Amino acid sequence: MPSSADLNETELASLLCSRLCHDLLSPIGAMNNGLELLADETDPEMRARCVELLTDSARASANKLKFFRLAFGAAGGFGDKVDVSEPRQLIEGLVADKPRVEMQWHVPSAMLAKPAVKVLLNLALVGLDGLVRGGQLIIAAEEQDGTCEIAVNATGPKVVIDESLAAALQGDIANMVLSPRTAPAFMIERIARAHGGTIQLAAAPESLVIGAMLRV
Repeated sequence: MPSSADLNETELASLLCSRLCHDLLSPIGAMNNGLELLADETDPEMRARCVELLTDSARASANKLKFFRLAFGAAGGFGDKVDVSEPRQLIEGLVADKPRVEMQWHVPSAMLAKPAVKVLLNLALVGLDGLVRGGQLIIAAEEQDGTCEIAVNATGPKVVIDESLAAALQGDIANMVLSPRTAPAFMIERIARAHGGTIQLAAAPESLVIGAMLRV
């Protein structure tokens, strides 16, 4: 993997694409399996189960694509400000595939700047990935007087965050290893820094709190 010191935009895009492909592999593979089963199955009940599998996998794939479009991509369909209902629906789409996770949403602002939305989505993804045994994902954000503050709190019986991922979030170049898993964290740390902000975190075995501040 390239070091963070000499990483260019093309290499970062490549790592982000690798992360997207990794996350889409499971639901798309399930769709392929469902189609193969459906082609050979004659029992009506089993065919119904196959269709249910296909429906669930198609929904999961669509949810992930919509999420990554705004979290990683240029999201050209949006203006400088994004209605907060959009990131909420995108995160709810990912949470829907994790029945042991409950999401709480505390965002009083009606609109958020697009850079802030990217940071919020990626921090929510980090928190969600950390809830390996389920729990609560609490998301809060508010934009006021040109500053946006974001907080993501993941709590559960076991919350995990990779050391290199934590280092990437905090811009700790010496202790991070760039990979498809850490590239999104590296990207949003750069976004926050470009907007005069920072990302901070506090991790414990049953809790992960990540905060970000941006001038927007």
